[in-house]
Amino acid sequence: MLRAAEEADLRRDLGKQRSAVDGRFIAVKDNICTTDAPTTCASRILDRYTSPYDATVVRRLRDAGAVLAGKTNLDEFGMGSHSTNSHSGAVRNVGGELSAGGSSGGSAVAVATSQCHAALGTDTGGSIRLPAAYTGTVGFKPSYGLVSRWGVVAYANSLDTVGVLARDVRSARELFDVINGHDSLDPTSLAPSSRSRIADVLSRRKRGGTLRIGVPMEYNIAELGAPVKHAWLRALQHLESLKHTLHAVSLPSTRHALSAYYVLAPAEASSNLARFDGVRYGTRAGHEDAAPSGPLYAATRAAGLGDEVKRRVLLGAYSLSAAARDNYFLQAQRVRRLVAEDFDRVFGLYHPLRSSSSAGKSEGEGEGDDEGVDVLVSPTAPTLPPTLASLREQSPLAAYTADALTAPASLAGLPAASVPVGIGGATASSAGVQVLGQFGDDALVLDVAALLEGVDG
Repeated sequence: MLRAAEEADLRRDLGKQRSAVDGRFIAVKDNICTTDAPTTCASRILDRYTSPYDATVVRRLRDAGAVLAGKTNLDEFGMGSHSTNSHSGAVRNVGGELSAGGSSGGSAVAVATSQCHAALGTDTGGSIRLPAAYTGTVGFKPSYGLVSRWGVVAYANSLDTVGVLARDVRSARELFDVINGHDSLDPTSLAPSSRSRIADVLSRRKRGGTLRIGVPMEYNIAELGAPVKHAWLRALQHLESLKHTLHAVSLPSTRHALSAYYVLAPAEASSNLARFDGVRYGTRAGHEDAAPSGPLYAATRAAGLGDEVKRRVLLGAYSLSAAARDNYFLQAQRVRRLVAEDFDRVFGLYHPLRSSSSAGKSEGEGEGDDEGVDVLVSPTAPTLPPTLASLREQSPLAAYTADALTAPASLAGLPAASVPVGIGGATASSAGVQVLGQFGDDALVLDVAALLEGVDG
């Protein structure tokens, strides 16, 4: 790390900086593979594992001149909303015994405490945006497929997205520009032809200086805390003061999104985590008998996996079973499609990778359509960060509700950013406000997030 920093200083002195992040300290979530530090996923089962290769996003950081500041703590395998399910211990928020959010809580705290310029995290159902909301930082989840997942330990393949945590939107955008790009090693990476199609649709959009801001009614849930609602209203008032217009929209399938997420994500996890058995991967425990039905597998997984991981693996295995597949997994997939269709219906821009007719629009719409909105603005989390003590008394089911406002964008693969908006409170100075955009419209999401920076209570 010292040598990389010295080389970056030399490039700066010579005026030959490679990128905007050249010489910047960037932290990396510990489920992203690196050759010079262990990749443990905060799990006992991987406590001795060091990857023989760098993840694509890490390689791109190194190529851009960034200095890797270290690996950050998380919920084990990314499974959690408060970064408390870690073999290394719970992540603590800045200045107290408050939750840092999860699962990218370590990355968020590293940014909030100025231990690094920015950090990489992963977002499956809100794992970047929720920590950003709890720590007063900016969290950005790109459109699914823009950033390579190669070298990222999978939780749920169809949902996992590498994103950015930073102190401001400009820094988040600079880091995103470095890691964004096609990767032939990742089968879920958007091909150059798809990226060209997105660029073409965006270039043909007709939009003036006034944005149409959507206010999703279903996000005004009963559990929404008064300080969070105040921050949401302040954000909307600020955008209105900038001459943008507000429009109430309905996303009826949102109420089912969280339930669908907690069927689909564990189902994929139960398959992905089968490799951690003490033979292919994982620290071996107990017996030496390698038979799949023998004591080695059971002993290794029992000793190496935490309670929350075991809970989700069992839940996922059940939802994929012959007896439950139709009622749970397939039904959740239908809900996922409905959630995506809801978003397509309210956005003025049609989904670039779908036909405009599938979104219920004519060919002329989506290019400056008067009836659709440009972005949606909502709260990121229902409440301010809870105390770690209260979480110890909380049931797992109650903990899942923290993702209620972030899971819909993940199910649809949409870009979303959380930005802090001031509330002037004693326990927290800000609450997270979330900006969501149509698939591929990542630049506009960051533009609107930048408009909300510095809004106070």
